[in-house]
Amino acid sequence: MTDRTAIRIATADGQAVTITSRSAAVTDWATRYFGSWWNAAPAEPPISGALVSADIDTDAYEDMAASVFGHGSEPDKADYAGSPMLHARHGNGGVIAVQTEERLAYRWEPSFRRMRIAGADETGVATAATRLAREVVRGMLLVEGWQILHASAVTRTDGATLLVLGDKGAGKTTTAFLLARAGWRLLADDRVFVRPEDGHVRVLPWPSAAACGFGLLDALDLFEPVAERLRGGEQMHPTQGQQVTDALLAGRREPLRKANGKEMKPRFFPDQLRPWLGMALATEGRAAGLLSPRIVSGEGPRLVDEPCRLGEADFFTSDTEDRHPDVFGLLPMTGGSAGLVSGLSALSH
Repeated sequence: MTDRTAIRIATADGQAVTITSRSAAVTDWATRYFGSWWNAAPAEPPISGALVSADIDTDAYEDMAASVFGHGSEPDKADYAGSPMLHARHGNGGVIAVQTEERLAYRWEPSFRRMRIAGADETGVATAATRLAREVVRGMLLVEGWQILHASAVTRTDGATLLVLGDKGAGKTTTAFLLARAGWRLLADDRVFVRPEDGHVRVLPWPSAAACGFGLLDALDLFEPVAERLRGGEQMHPTQGQQVTDALLAGRREPLRKANGKEMKPRFFPDQLRPWLGMALATEGRAAGLLSPRIVSGEGPRLVDEPCRLGEADFFTSDTEDRHPDVFGLLPMTGGSAGLVSGLSALSH
């Protein structure tokens, strides 16, 4: 371990994983992602517990990629984080996987709770290490009875939390960002962990990069301050499309869209949300109310006194996860969310 950097990530609930790498850029990336929502601190040997080891190592990548095809049968296929993945299971329950387009290879050893990642690109390895560390912790939290709700969340200083529900495009992020700019603390902009505890529902954040469209940046009077930071040499999230960066630098506010119509948005590391966007962050809260925004063209903001309709479809499970299918077997089978649905729905009345 003397030639490696190590960072230990721990949720407010105490679930933890350690990320190690020969590249400080990988652990620095993890610190930027997790430090604002999950505690991130340097780790010293001996390292115990769950471990994600990630290195920029083309030889290791080639060896691991080749082993995916060395099991006598065709590997399974999946779409993982927007990229094709081939994966195969060992006799001992371990999984080996490769994403050739991303030049990333993975080996999961469940008996040791160890994830090995090798790749050819610093950004790719750092992104993968952060994503898989979060998935390892996610599995631990699910074992402890937590579930994942598709919602944004903001928290008062006393811990009371508003959960903002709705389908994609409903305005969850917009509502959460507006409230965060008005003095609430941002807990999450897309997903949260929830669990009943002592007569209330406790809420933990799901760390992720934040995407904020040009229109919202402009409405919050943040477009030009963000552009000025870029012009001054500061950097945004590396996975942000170059077209987005160019538009910000040029002061072009018109939304940019991919061929499928999806908007290309500016992307921020979690540790940029306070200094760049003026949004304080929270590490946990307790559910106190539900909001269900609707965007109506031509109308101003107004409050409609209607109960929010929360259902099983608002929860992510291993069967409904679309971006991160459980190819490594990290997520346990969990019970239904009927109790949580009932408890949370009562908050809307």
